[in-house]
Amino acid sequence: MKYLGSQLRKPAFPQPGRSGKVSGLMIAVSSIIFLVIMLVVLIYAPPKDAPQKTAATDGESSGHQADASAKGESEDSGDENALEMYCAAGIKPPVAEMAAQFAEEEFGMPVHLQYGGSGTLLTNLQVAKKGDLYLAADTSYIEIARDKGLVQEAIQVAQMHPVIMVQKGNPKGIKSIDDLLKDDVTVALANPDAASIGKLTKKVLTKHGKWEPLSKSARVFKPTVSEIATDVLLGAVDAAVVWDATVNQHPEKADMVDVPEFQEAIKNVTVGVLTSSQNPQEALMFARYLQAPEKGQKAFAKLGYQTVEGDKWEPHPTILLFSGGVNRLAIQDTLKEFERREGVTINTVFNGCGILVGQINSGQRPDAYFACDTSYMVQVQPKFRAPLTVAETDMVIIVEKGNPKNIKTVFDLANEDLRIGLSHHEQSALGALTKKLLSSLELNGKNLYDLVQPNVKTNTPTADLLVNQLRTGSLDAAIVYRANLPYVKDKVDIVEIKSGDPLAQQPIAILKTTAYPNLMQRLVDKLTSTPSRSLFESIGFRWRITPESL
Repeated sequence: MKYLGSQLRKPAFPQPGRSGKVSGLMIAVSSIIFLVIMLVVLIYAPPKDAPQKTAATDGESSGHQADASAKGESEDSGDENALEMYCAAGIKPPVAEMAAQFAEEEFGMPVHLQYGGSGTLLTNLQVAKKGDLYLAADTSYIEIARDKGLVQEAIQVAQMHPVIMVQKGNPKGIKSIDDLLKDDVTVALANPDAASIGKLTKKVLTKHGKWEPLSKSARVFKPTVSEIATDVLLGAVDAAVVWDATVNQHPEKADMVDVPEFQEAIKNVTVGVLTSSQNPQEALMFARYLQAPEKGQKAFAKLGYQTVEGDKWEPHPTILLFSGGVNRLAIQDTLKEFERREGVTINTVFNGCGILVGQINSGQRPDAYFACDTSYMVQVQPKFRAPLTVAETDMVIIVEKGNPKNIKTVFDLANEDLRIGLSHHEQSALGALTKKLLSSLELNGKNLYDLVQPNVKTNTPTADLLVNQLRTGSLDAAIVYRANLPYVKDKVDIVEIKSGDPLAQQPIAILKTTAYPNLMQRLVDKLTSTPSRSLFESIGFRWRITPESL
């Protein structure tokens, strides 16, 4: 307004003081023009205090995030396609850096970060019921979120432990928790109900009988580790209990005092993918990015965090799975679902386990191996981590509908004029188990396996081929797994094997040298989940997973 008034005093119009004559017409015209300009200014002038939004994907916004973090603020650039992440305040430096790099280097997808204490953020996401990722300074919060149905996958990205943070040079000579109780020492603590570091400090010091006196002598409680660290840096207090990584980020202004009470209190920084995520594939990609040694782990190490074993970085990894043919129907849908959610490709080789073991021993290296039976896991065990037995199924005899050859027991397979199908004992786990079963039984003082051999018309690497040959009338009977029969139960008759040991157990194991150990563990978790159990049981397997076996 002042500027406009100044412009109107310029000689665009006659100056009354100079001419000595004042034209009424000129005054009226000037007044009208002035009123029109004023009206235009009032309508179109921009607000002086328009809000400044920042994106969490560039260096400038990262600086803003730090300020927002201390205030517990959220940041939103308004991009509807961005990932929404709840991030523990103590982890903001590496996560903000990686969020910017992820958007720049990878797929241009921004990551909006909302900072706060781990407990506060958990409360927020329960209320909001939206978002893609939740990064907590302590895995216990992720487990709480998982129990509440808020988190599906969990990926560890770093480790930390509590220390005492003091000003550079430690002017108060603080060496222990007891020193924090001295009259001339002021202390800041994080709120146990809001921040992970506060919750852990209370838990550990309560165990040592030191929480009550320290909490009473503390000058201030604040909701995030960032705020109490700032208090030390500004000299507002002499000390604070923070993460070791927090002190490592201020080497020129602060020192760390490691005390025995906290040395065993190591916590895993973990990011969970929320069940509310509308972009789970992209959310998992960013979580894998944080964990990858070539990407996020570099930032975590640079900023003073303890790093973890991460998977090799690939935006869309390709993994190789060897599986016995008996598992095909039970796992194929789960594998497809895993591929879609994780954004990965699974090359699955289904075959007889004798063939698969031969390929492994000749140099092939599947990222995981799901065997038909434990006897075929043992043969390659040194190359794999400890196996997990997932399910079991038993062997049965299948015959034509109506059982025209009147086969009632396994011993009847030695009858004359029968066409029998067995799996190959070297190429197939089923064939080896069949040979072992029949060899353990005797008929009229003779080995049953030898007695059956004249009737054997075919040896196949998988049971599927035996089922097909029986249905086409090429065979009178065959020994297969019960789990091979879910879709042909109304087309064949089943004769139970009640002699010997007809049981087969299916273990899975991850390759020791795989480049994707964490991804493969999530695949194993998926294959041992409750929905997967339903698929196994619907096909005829019995479930072997128990809480103790996980």
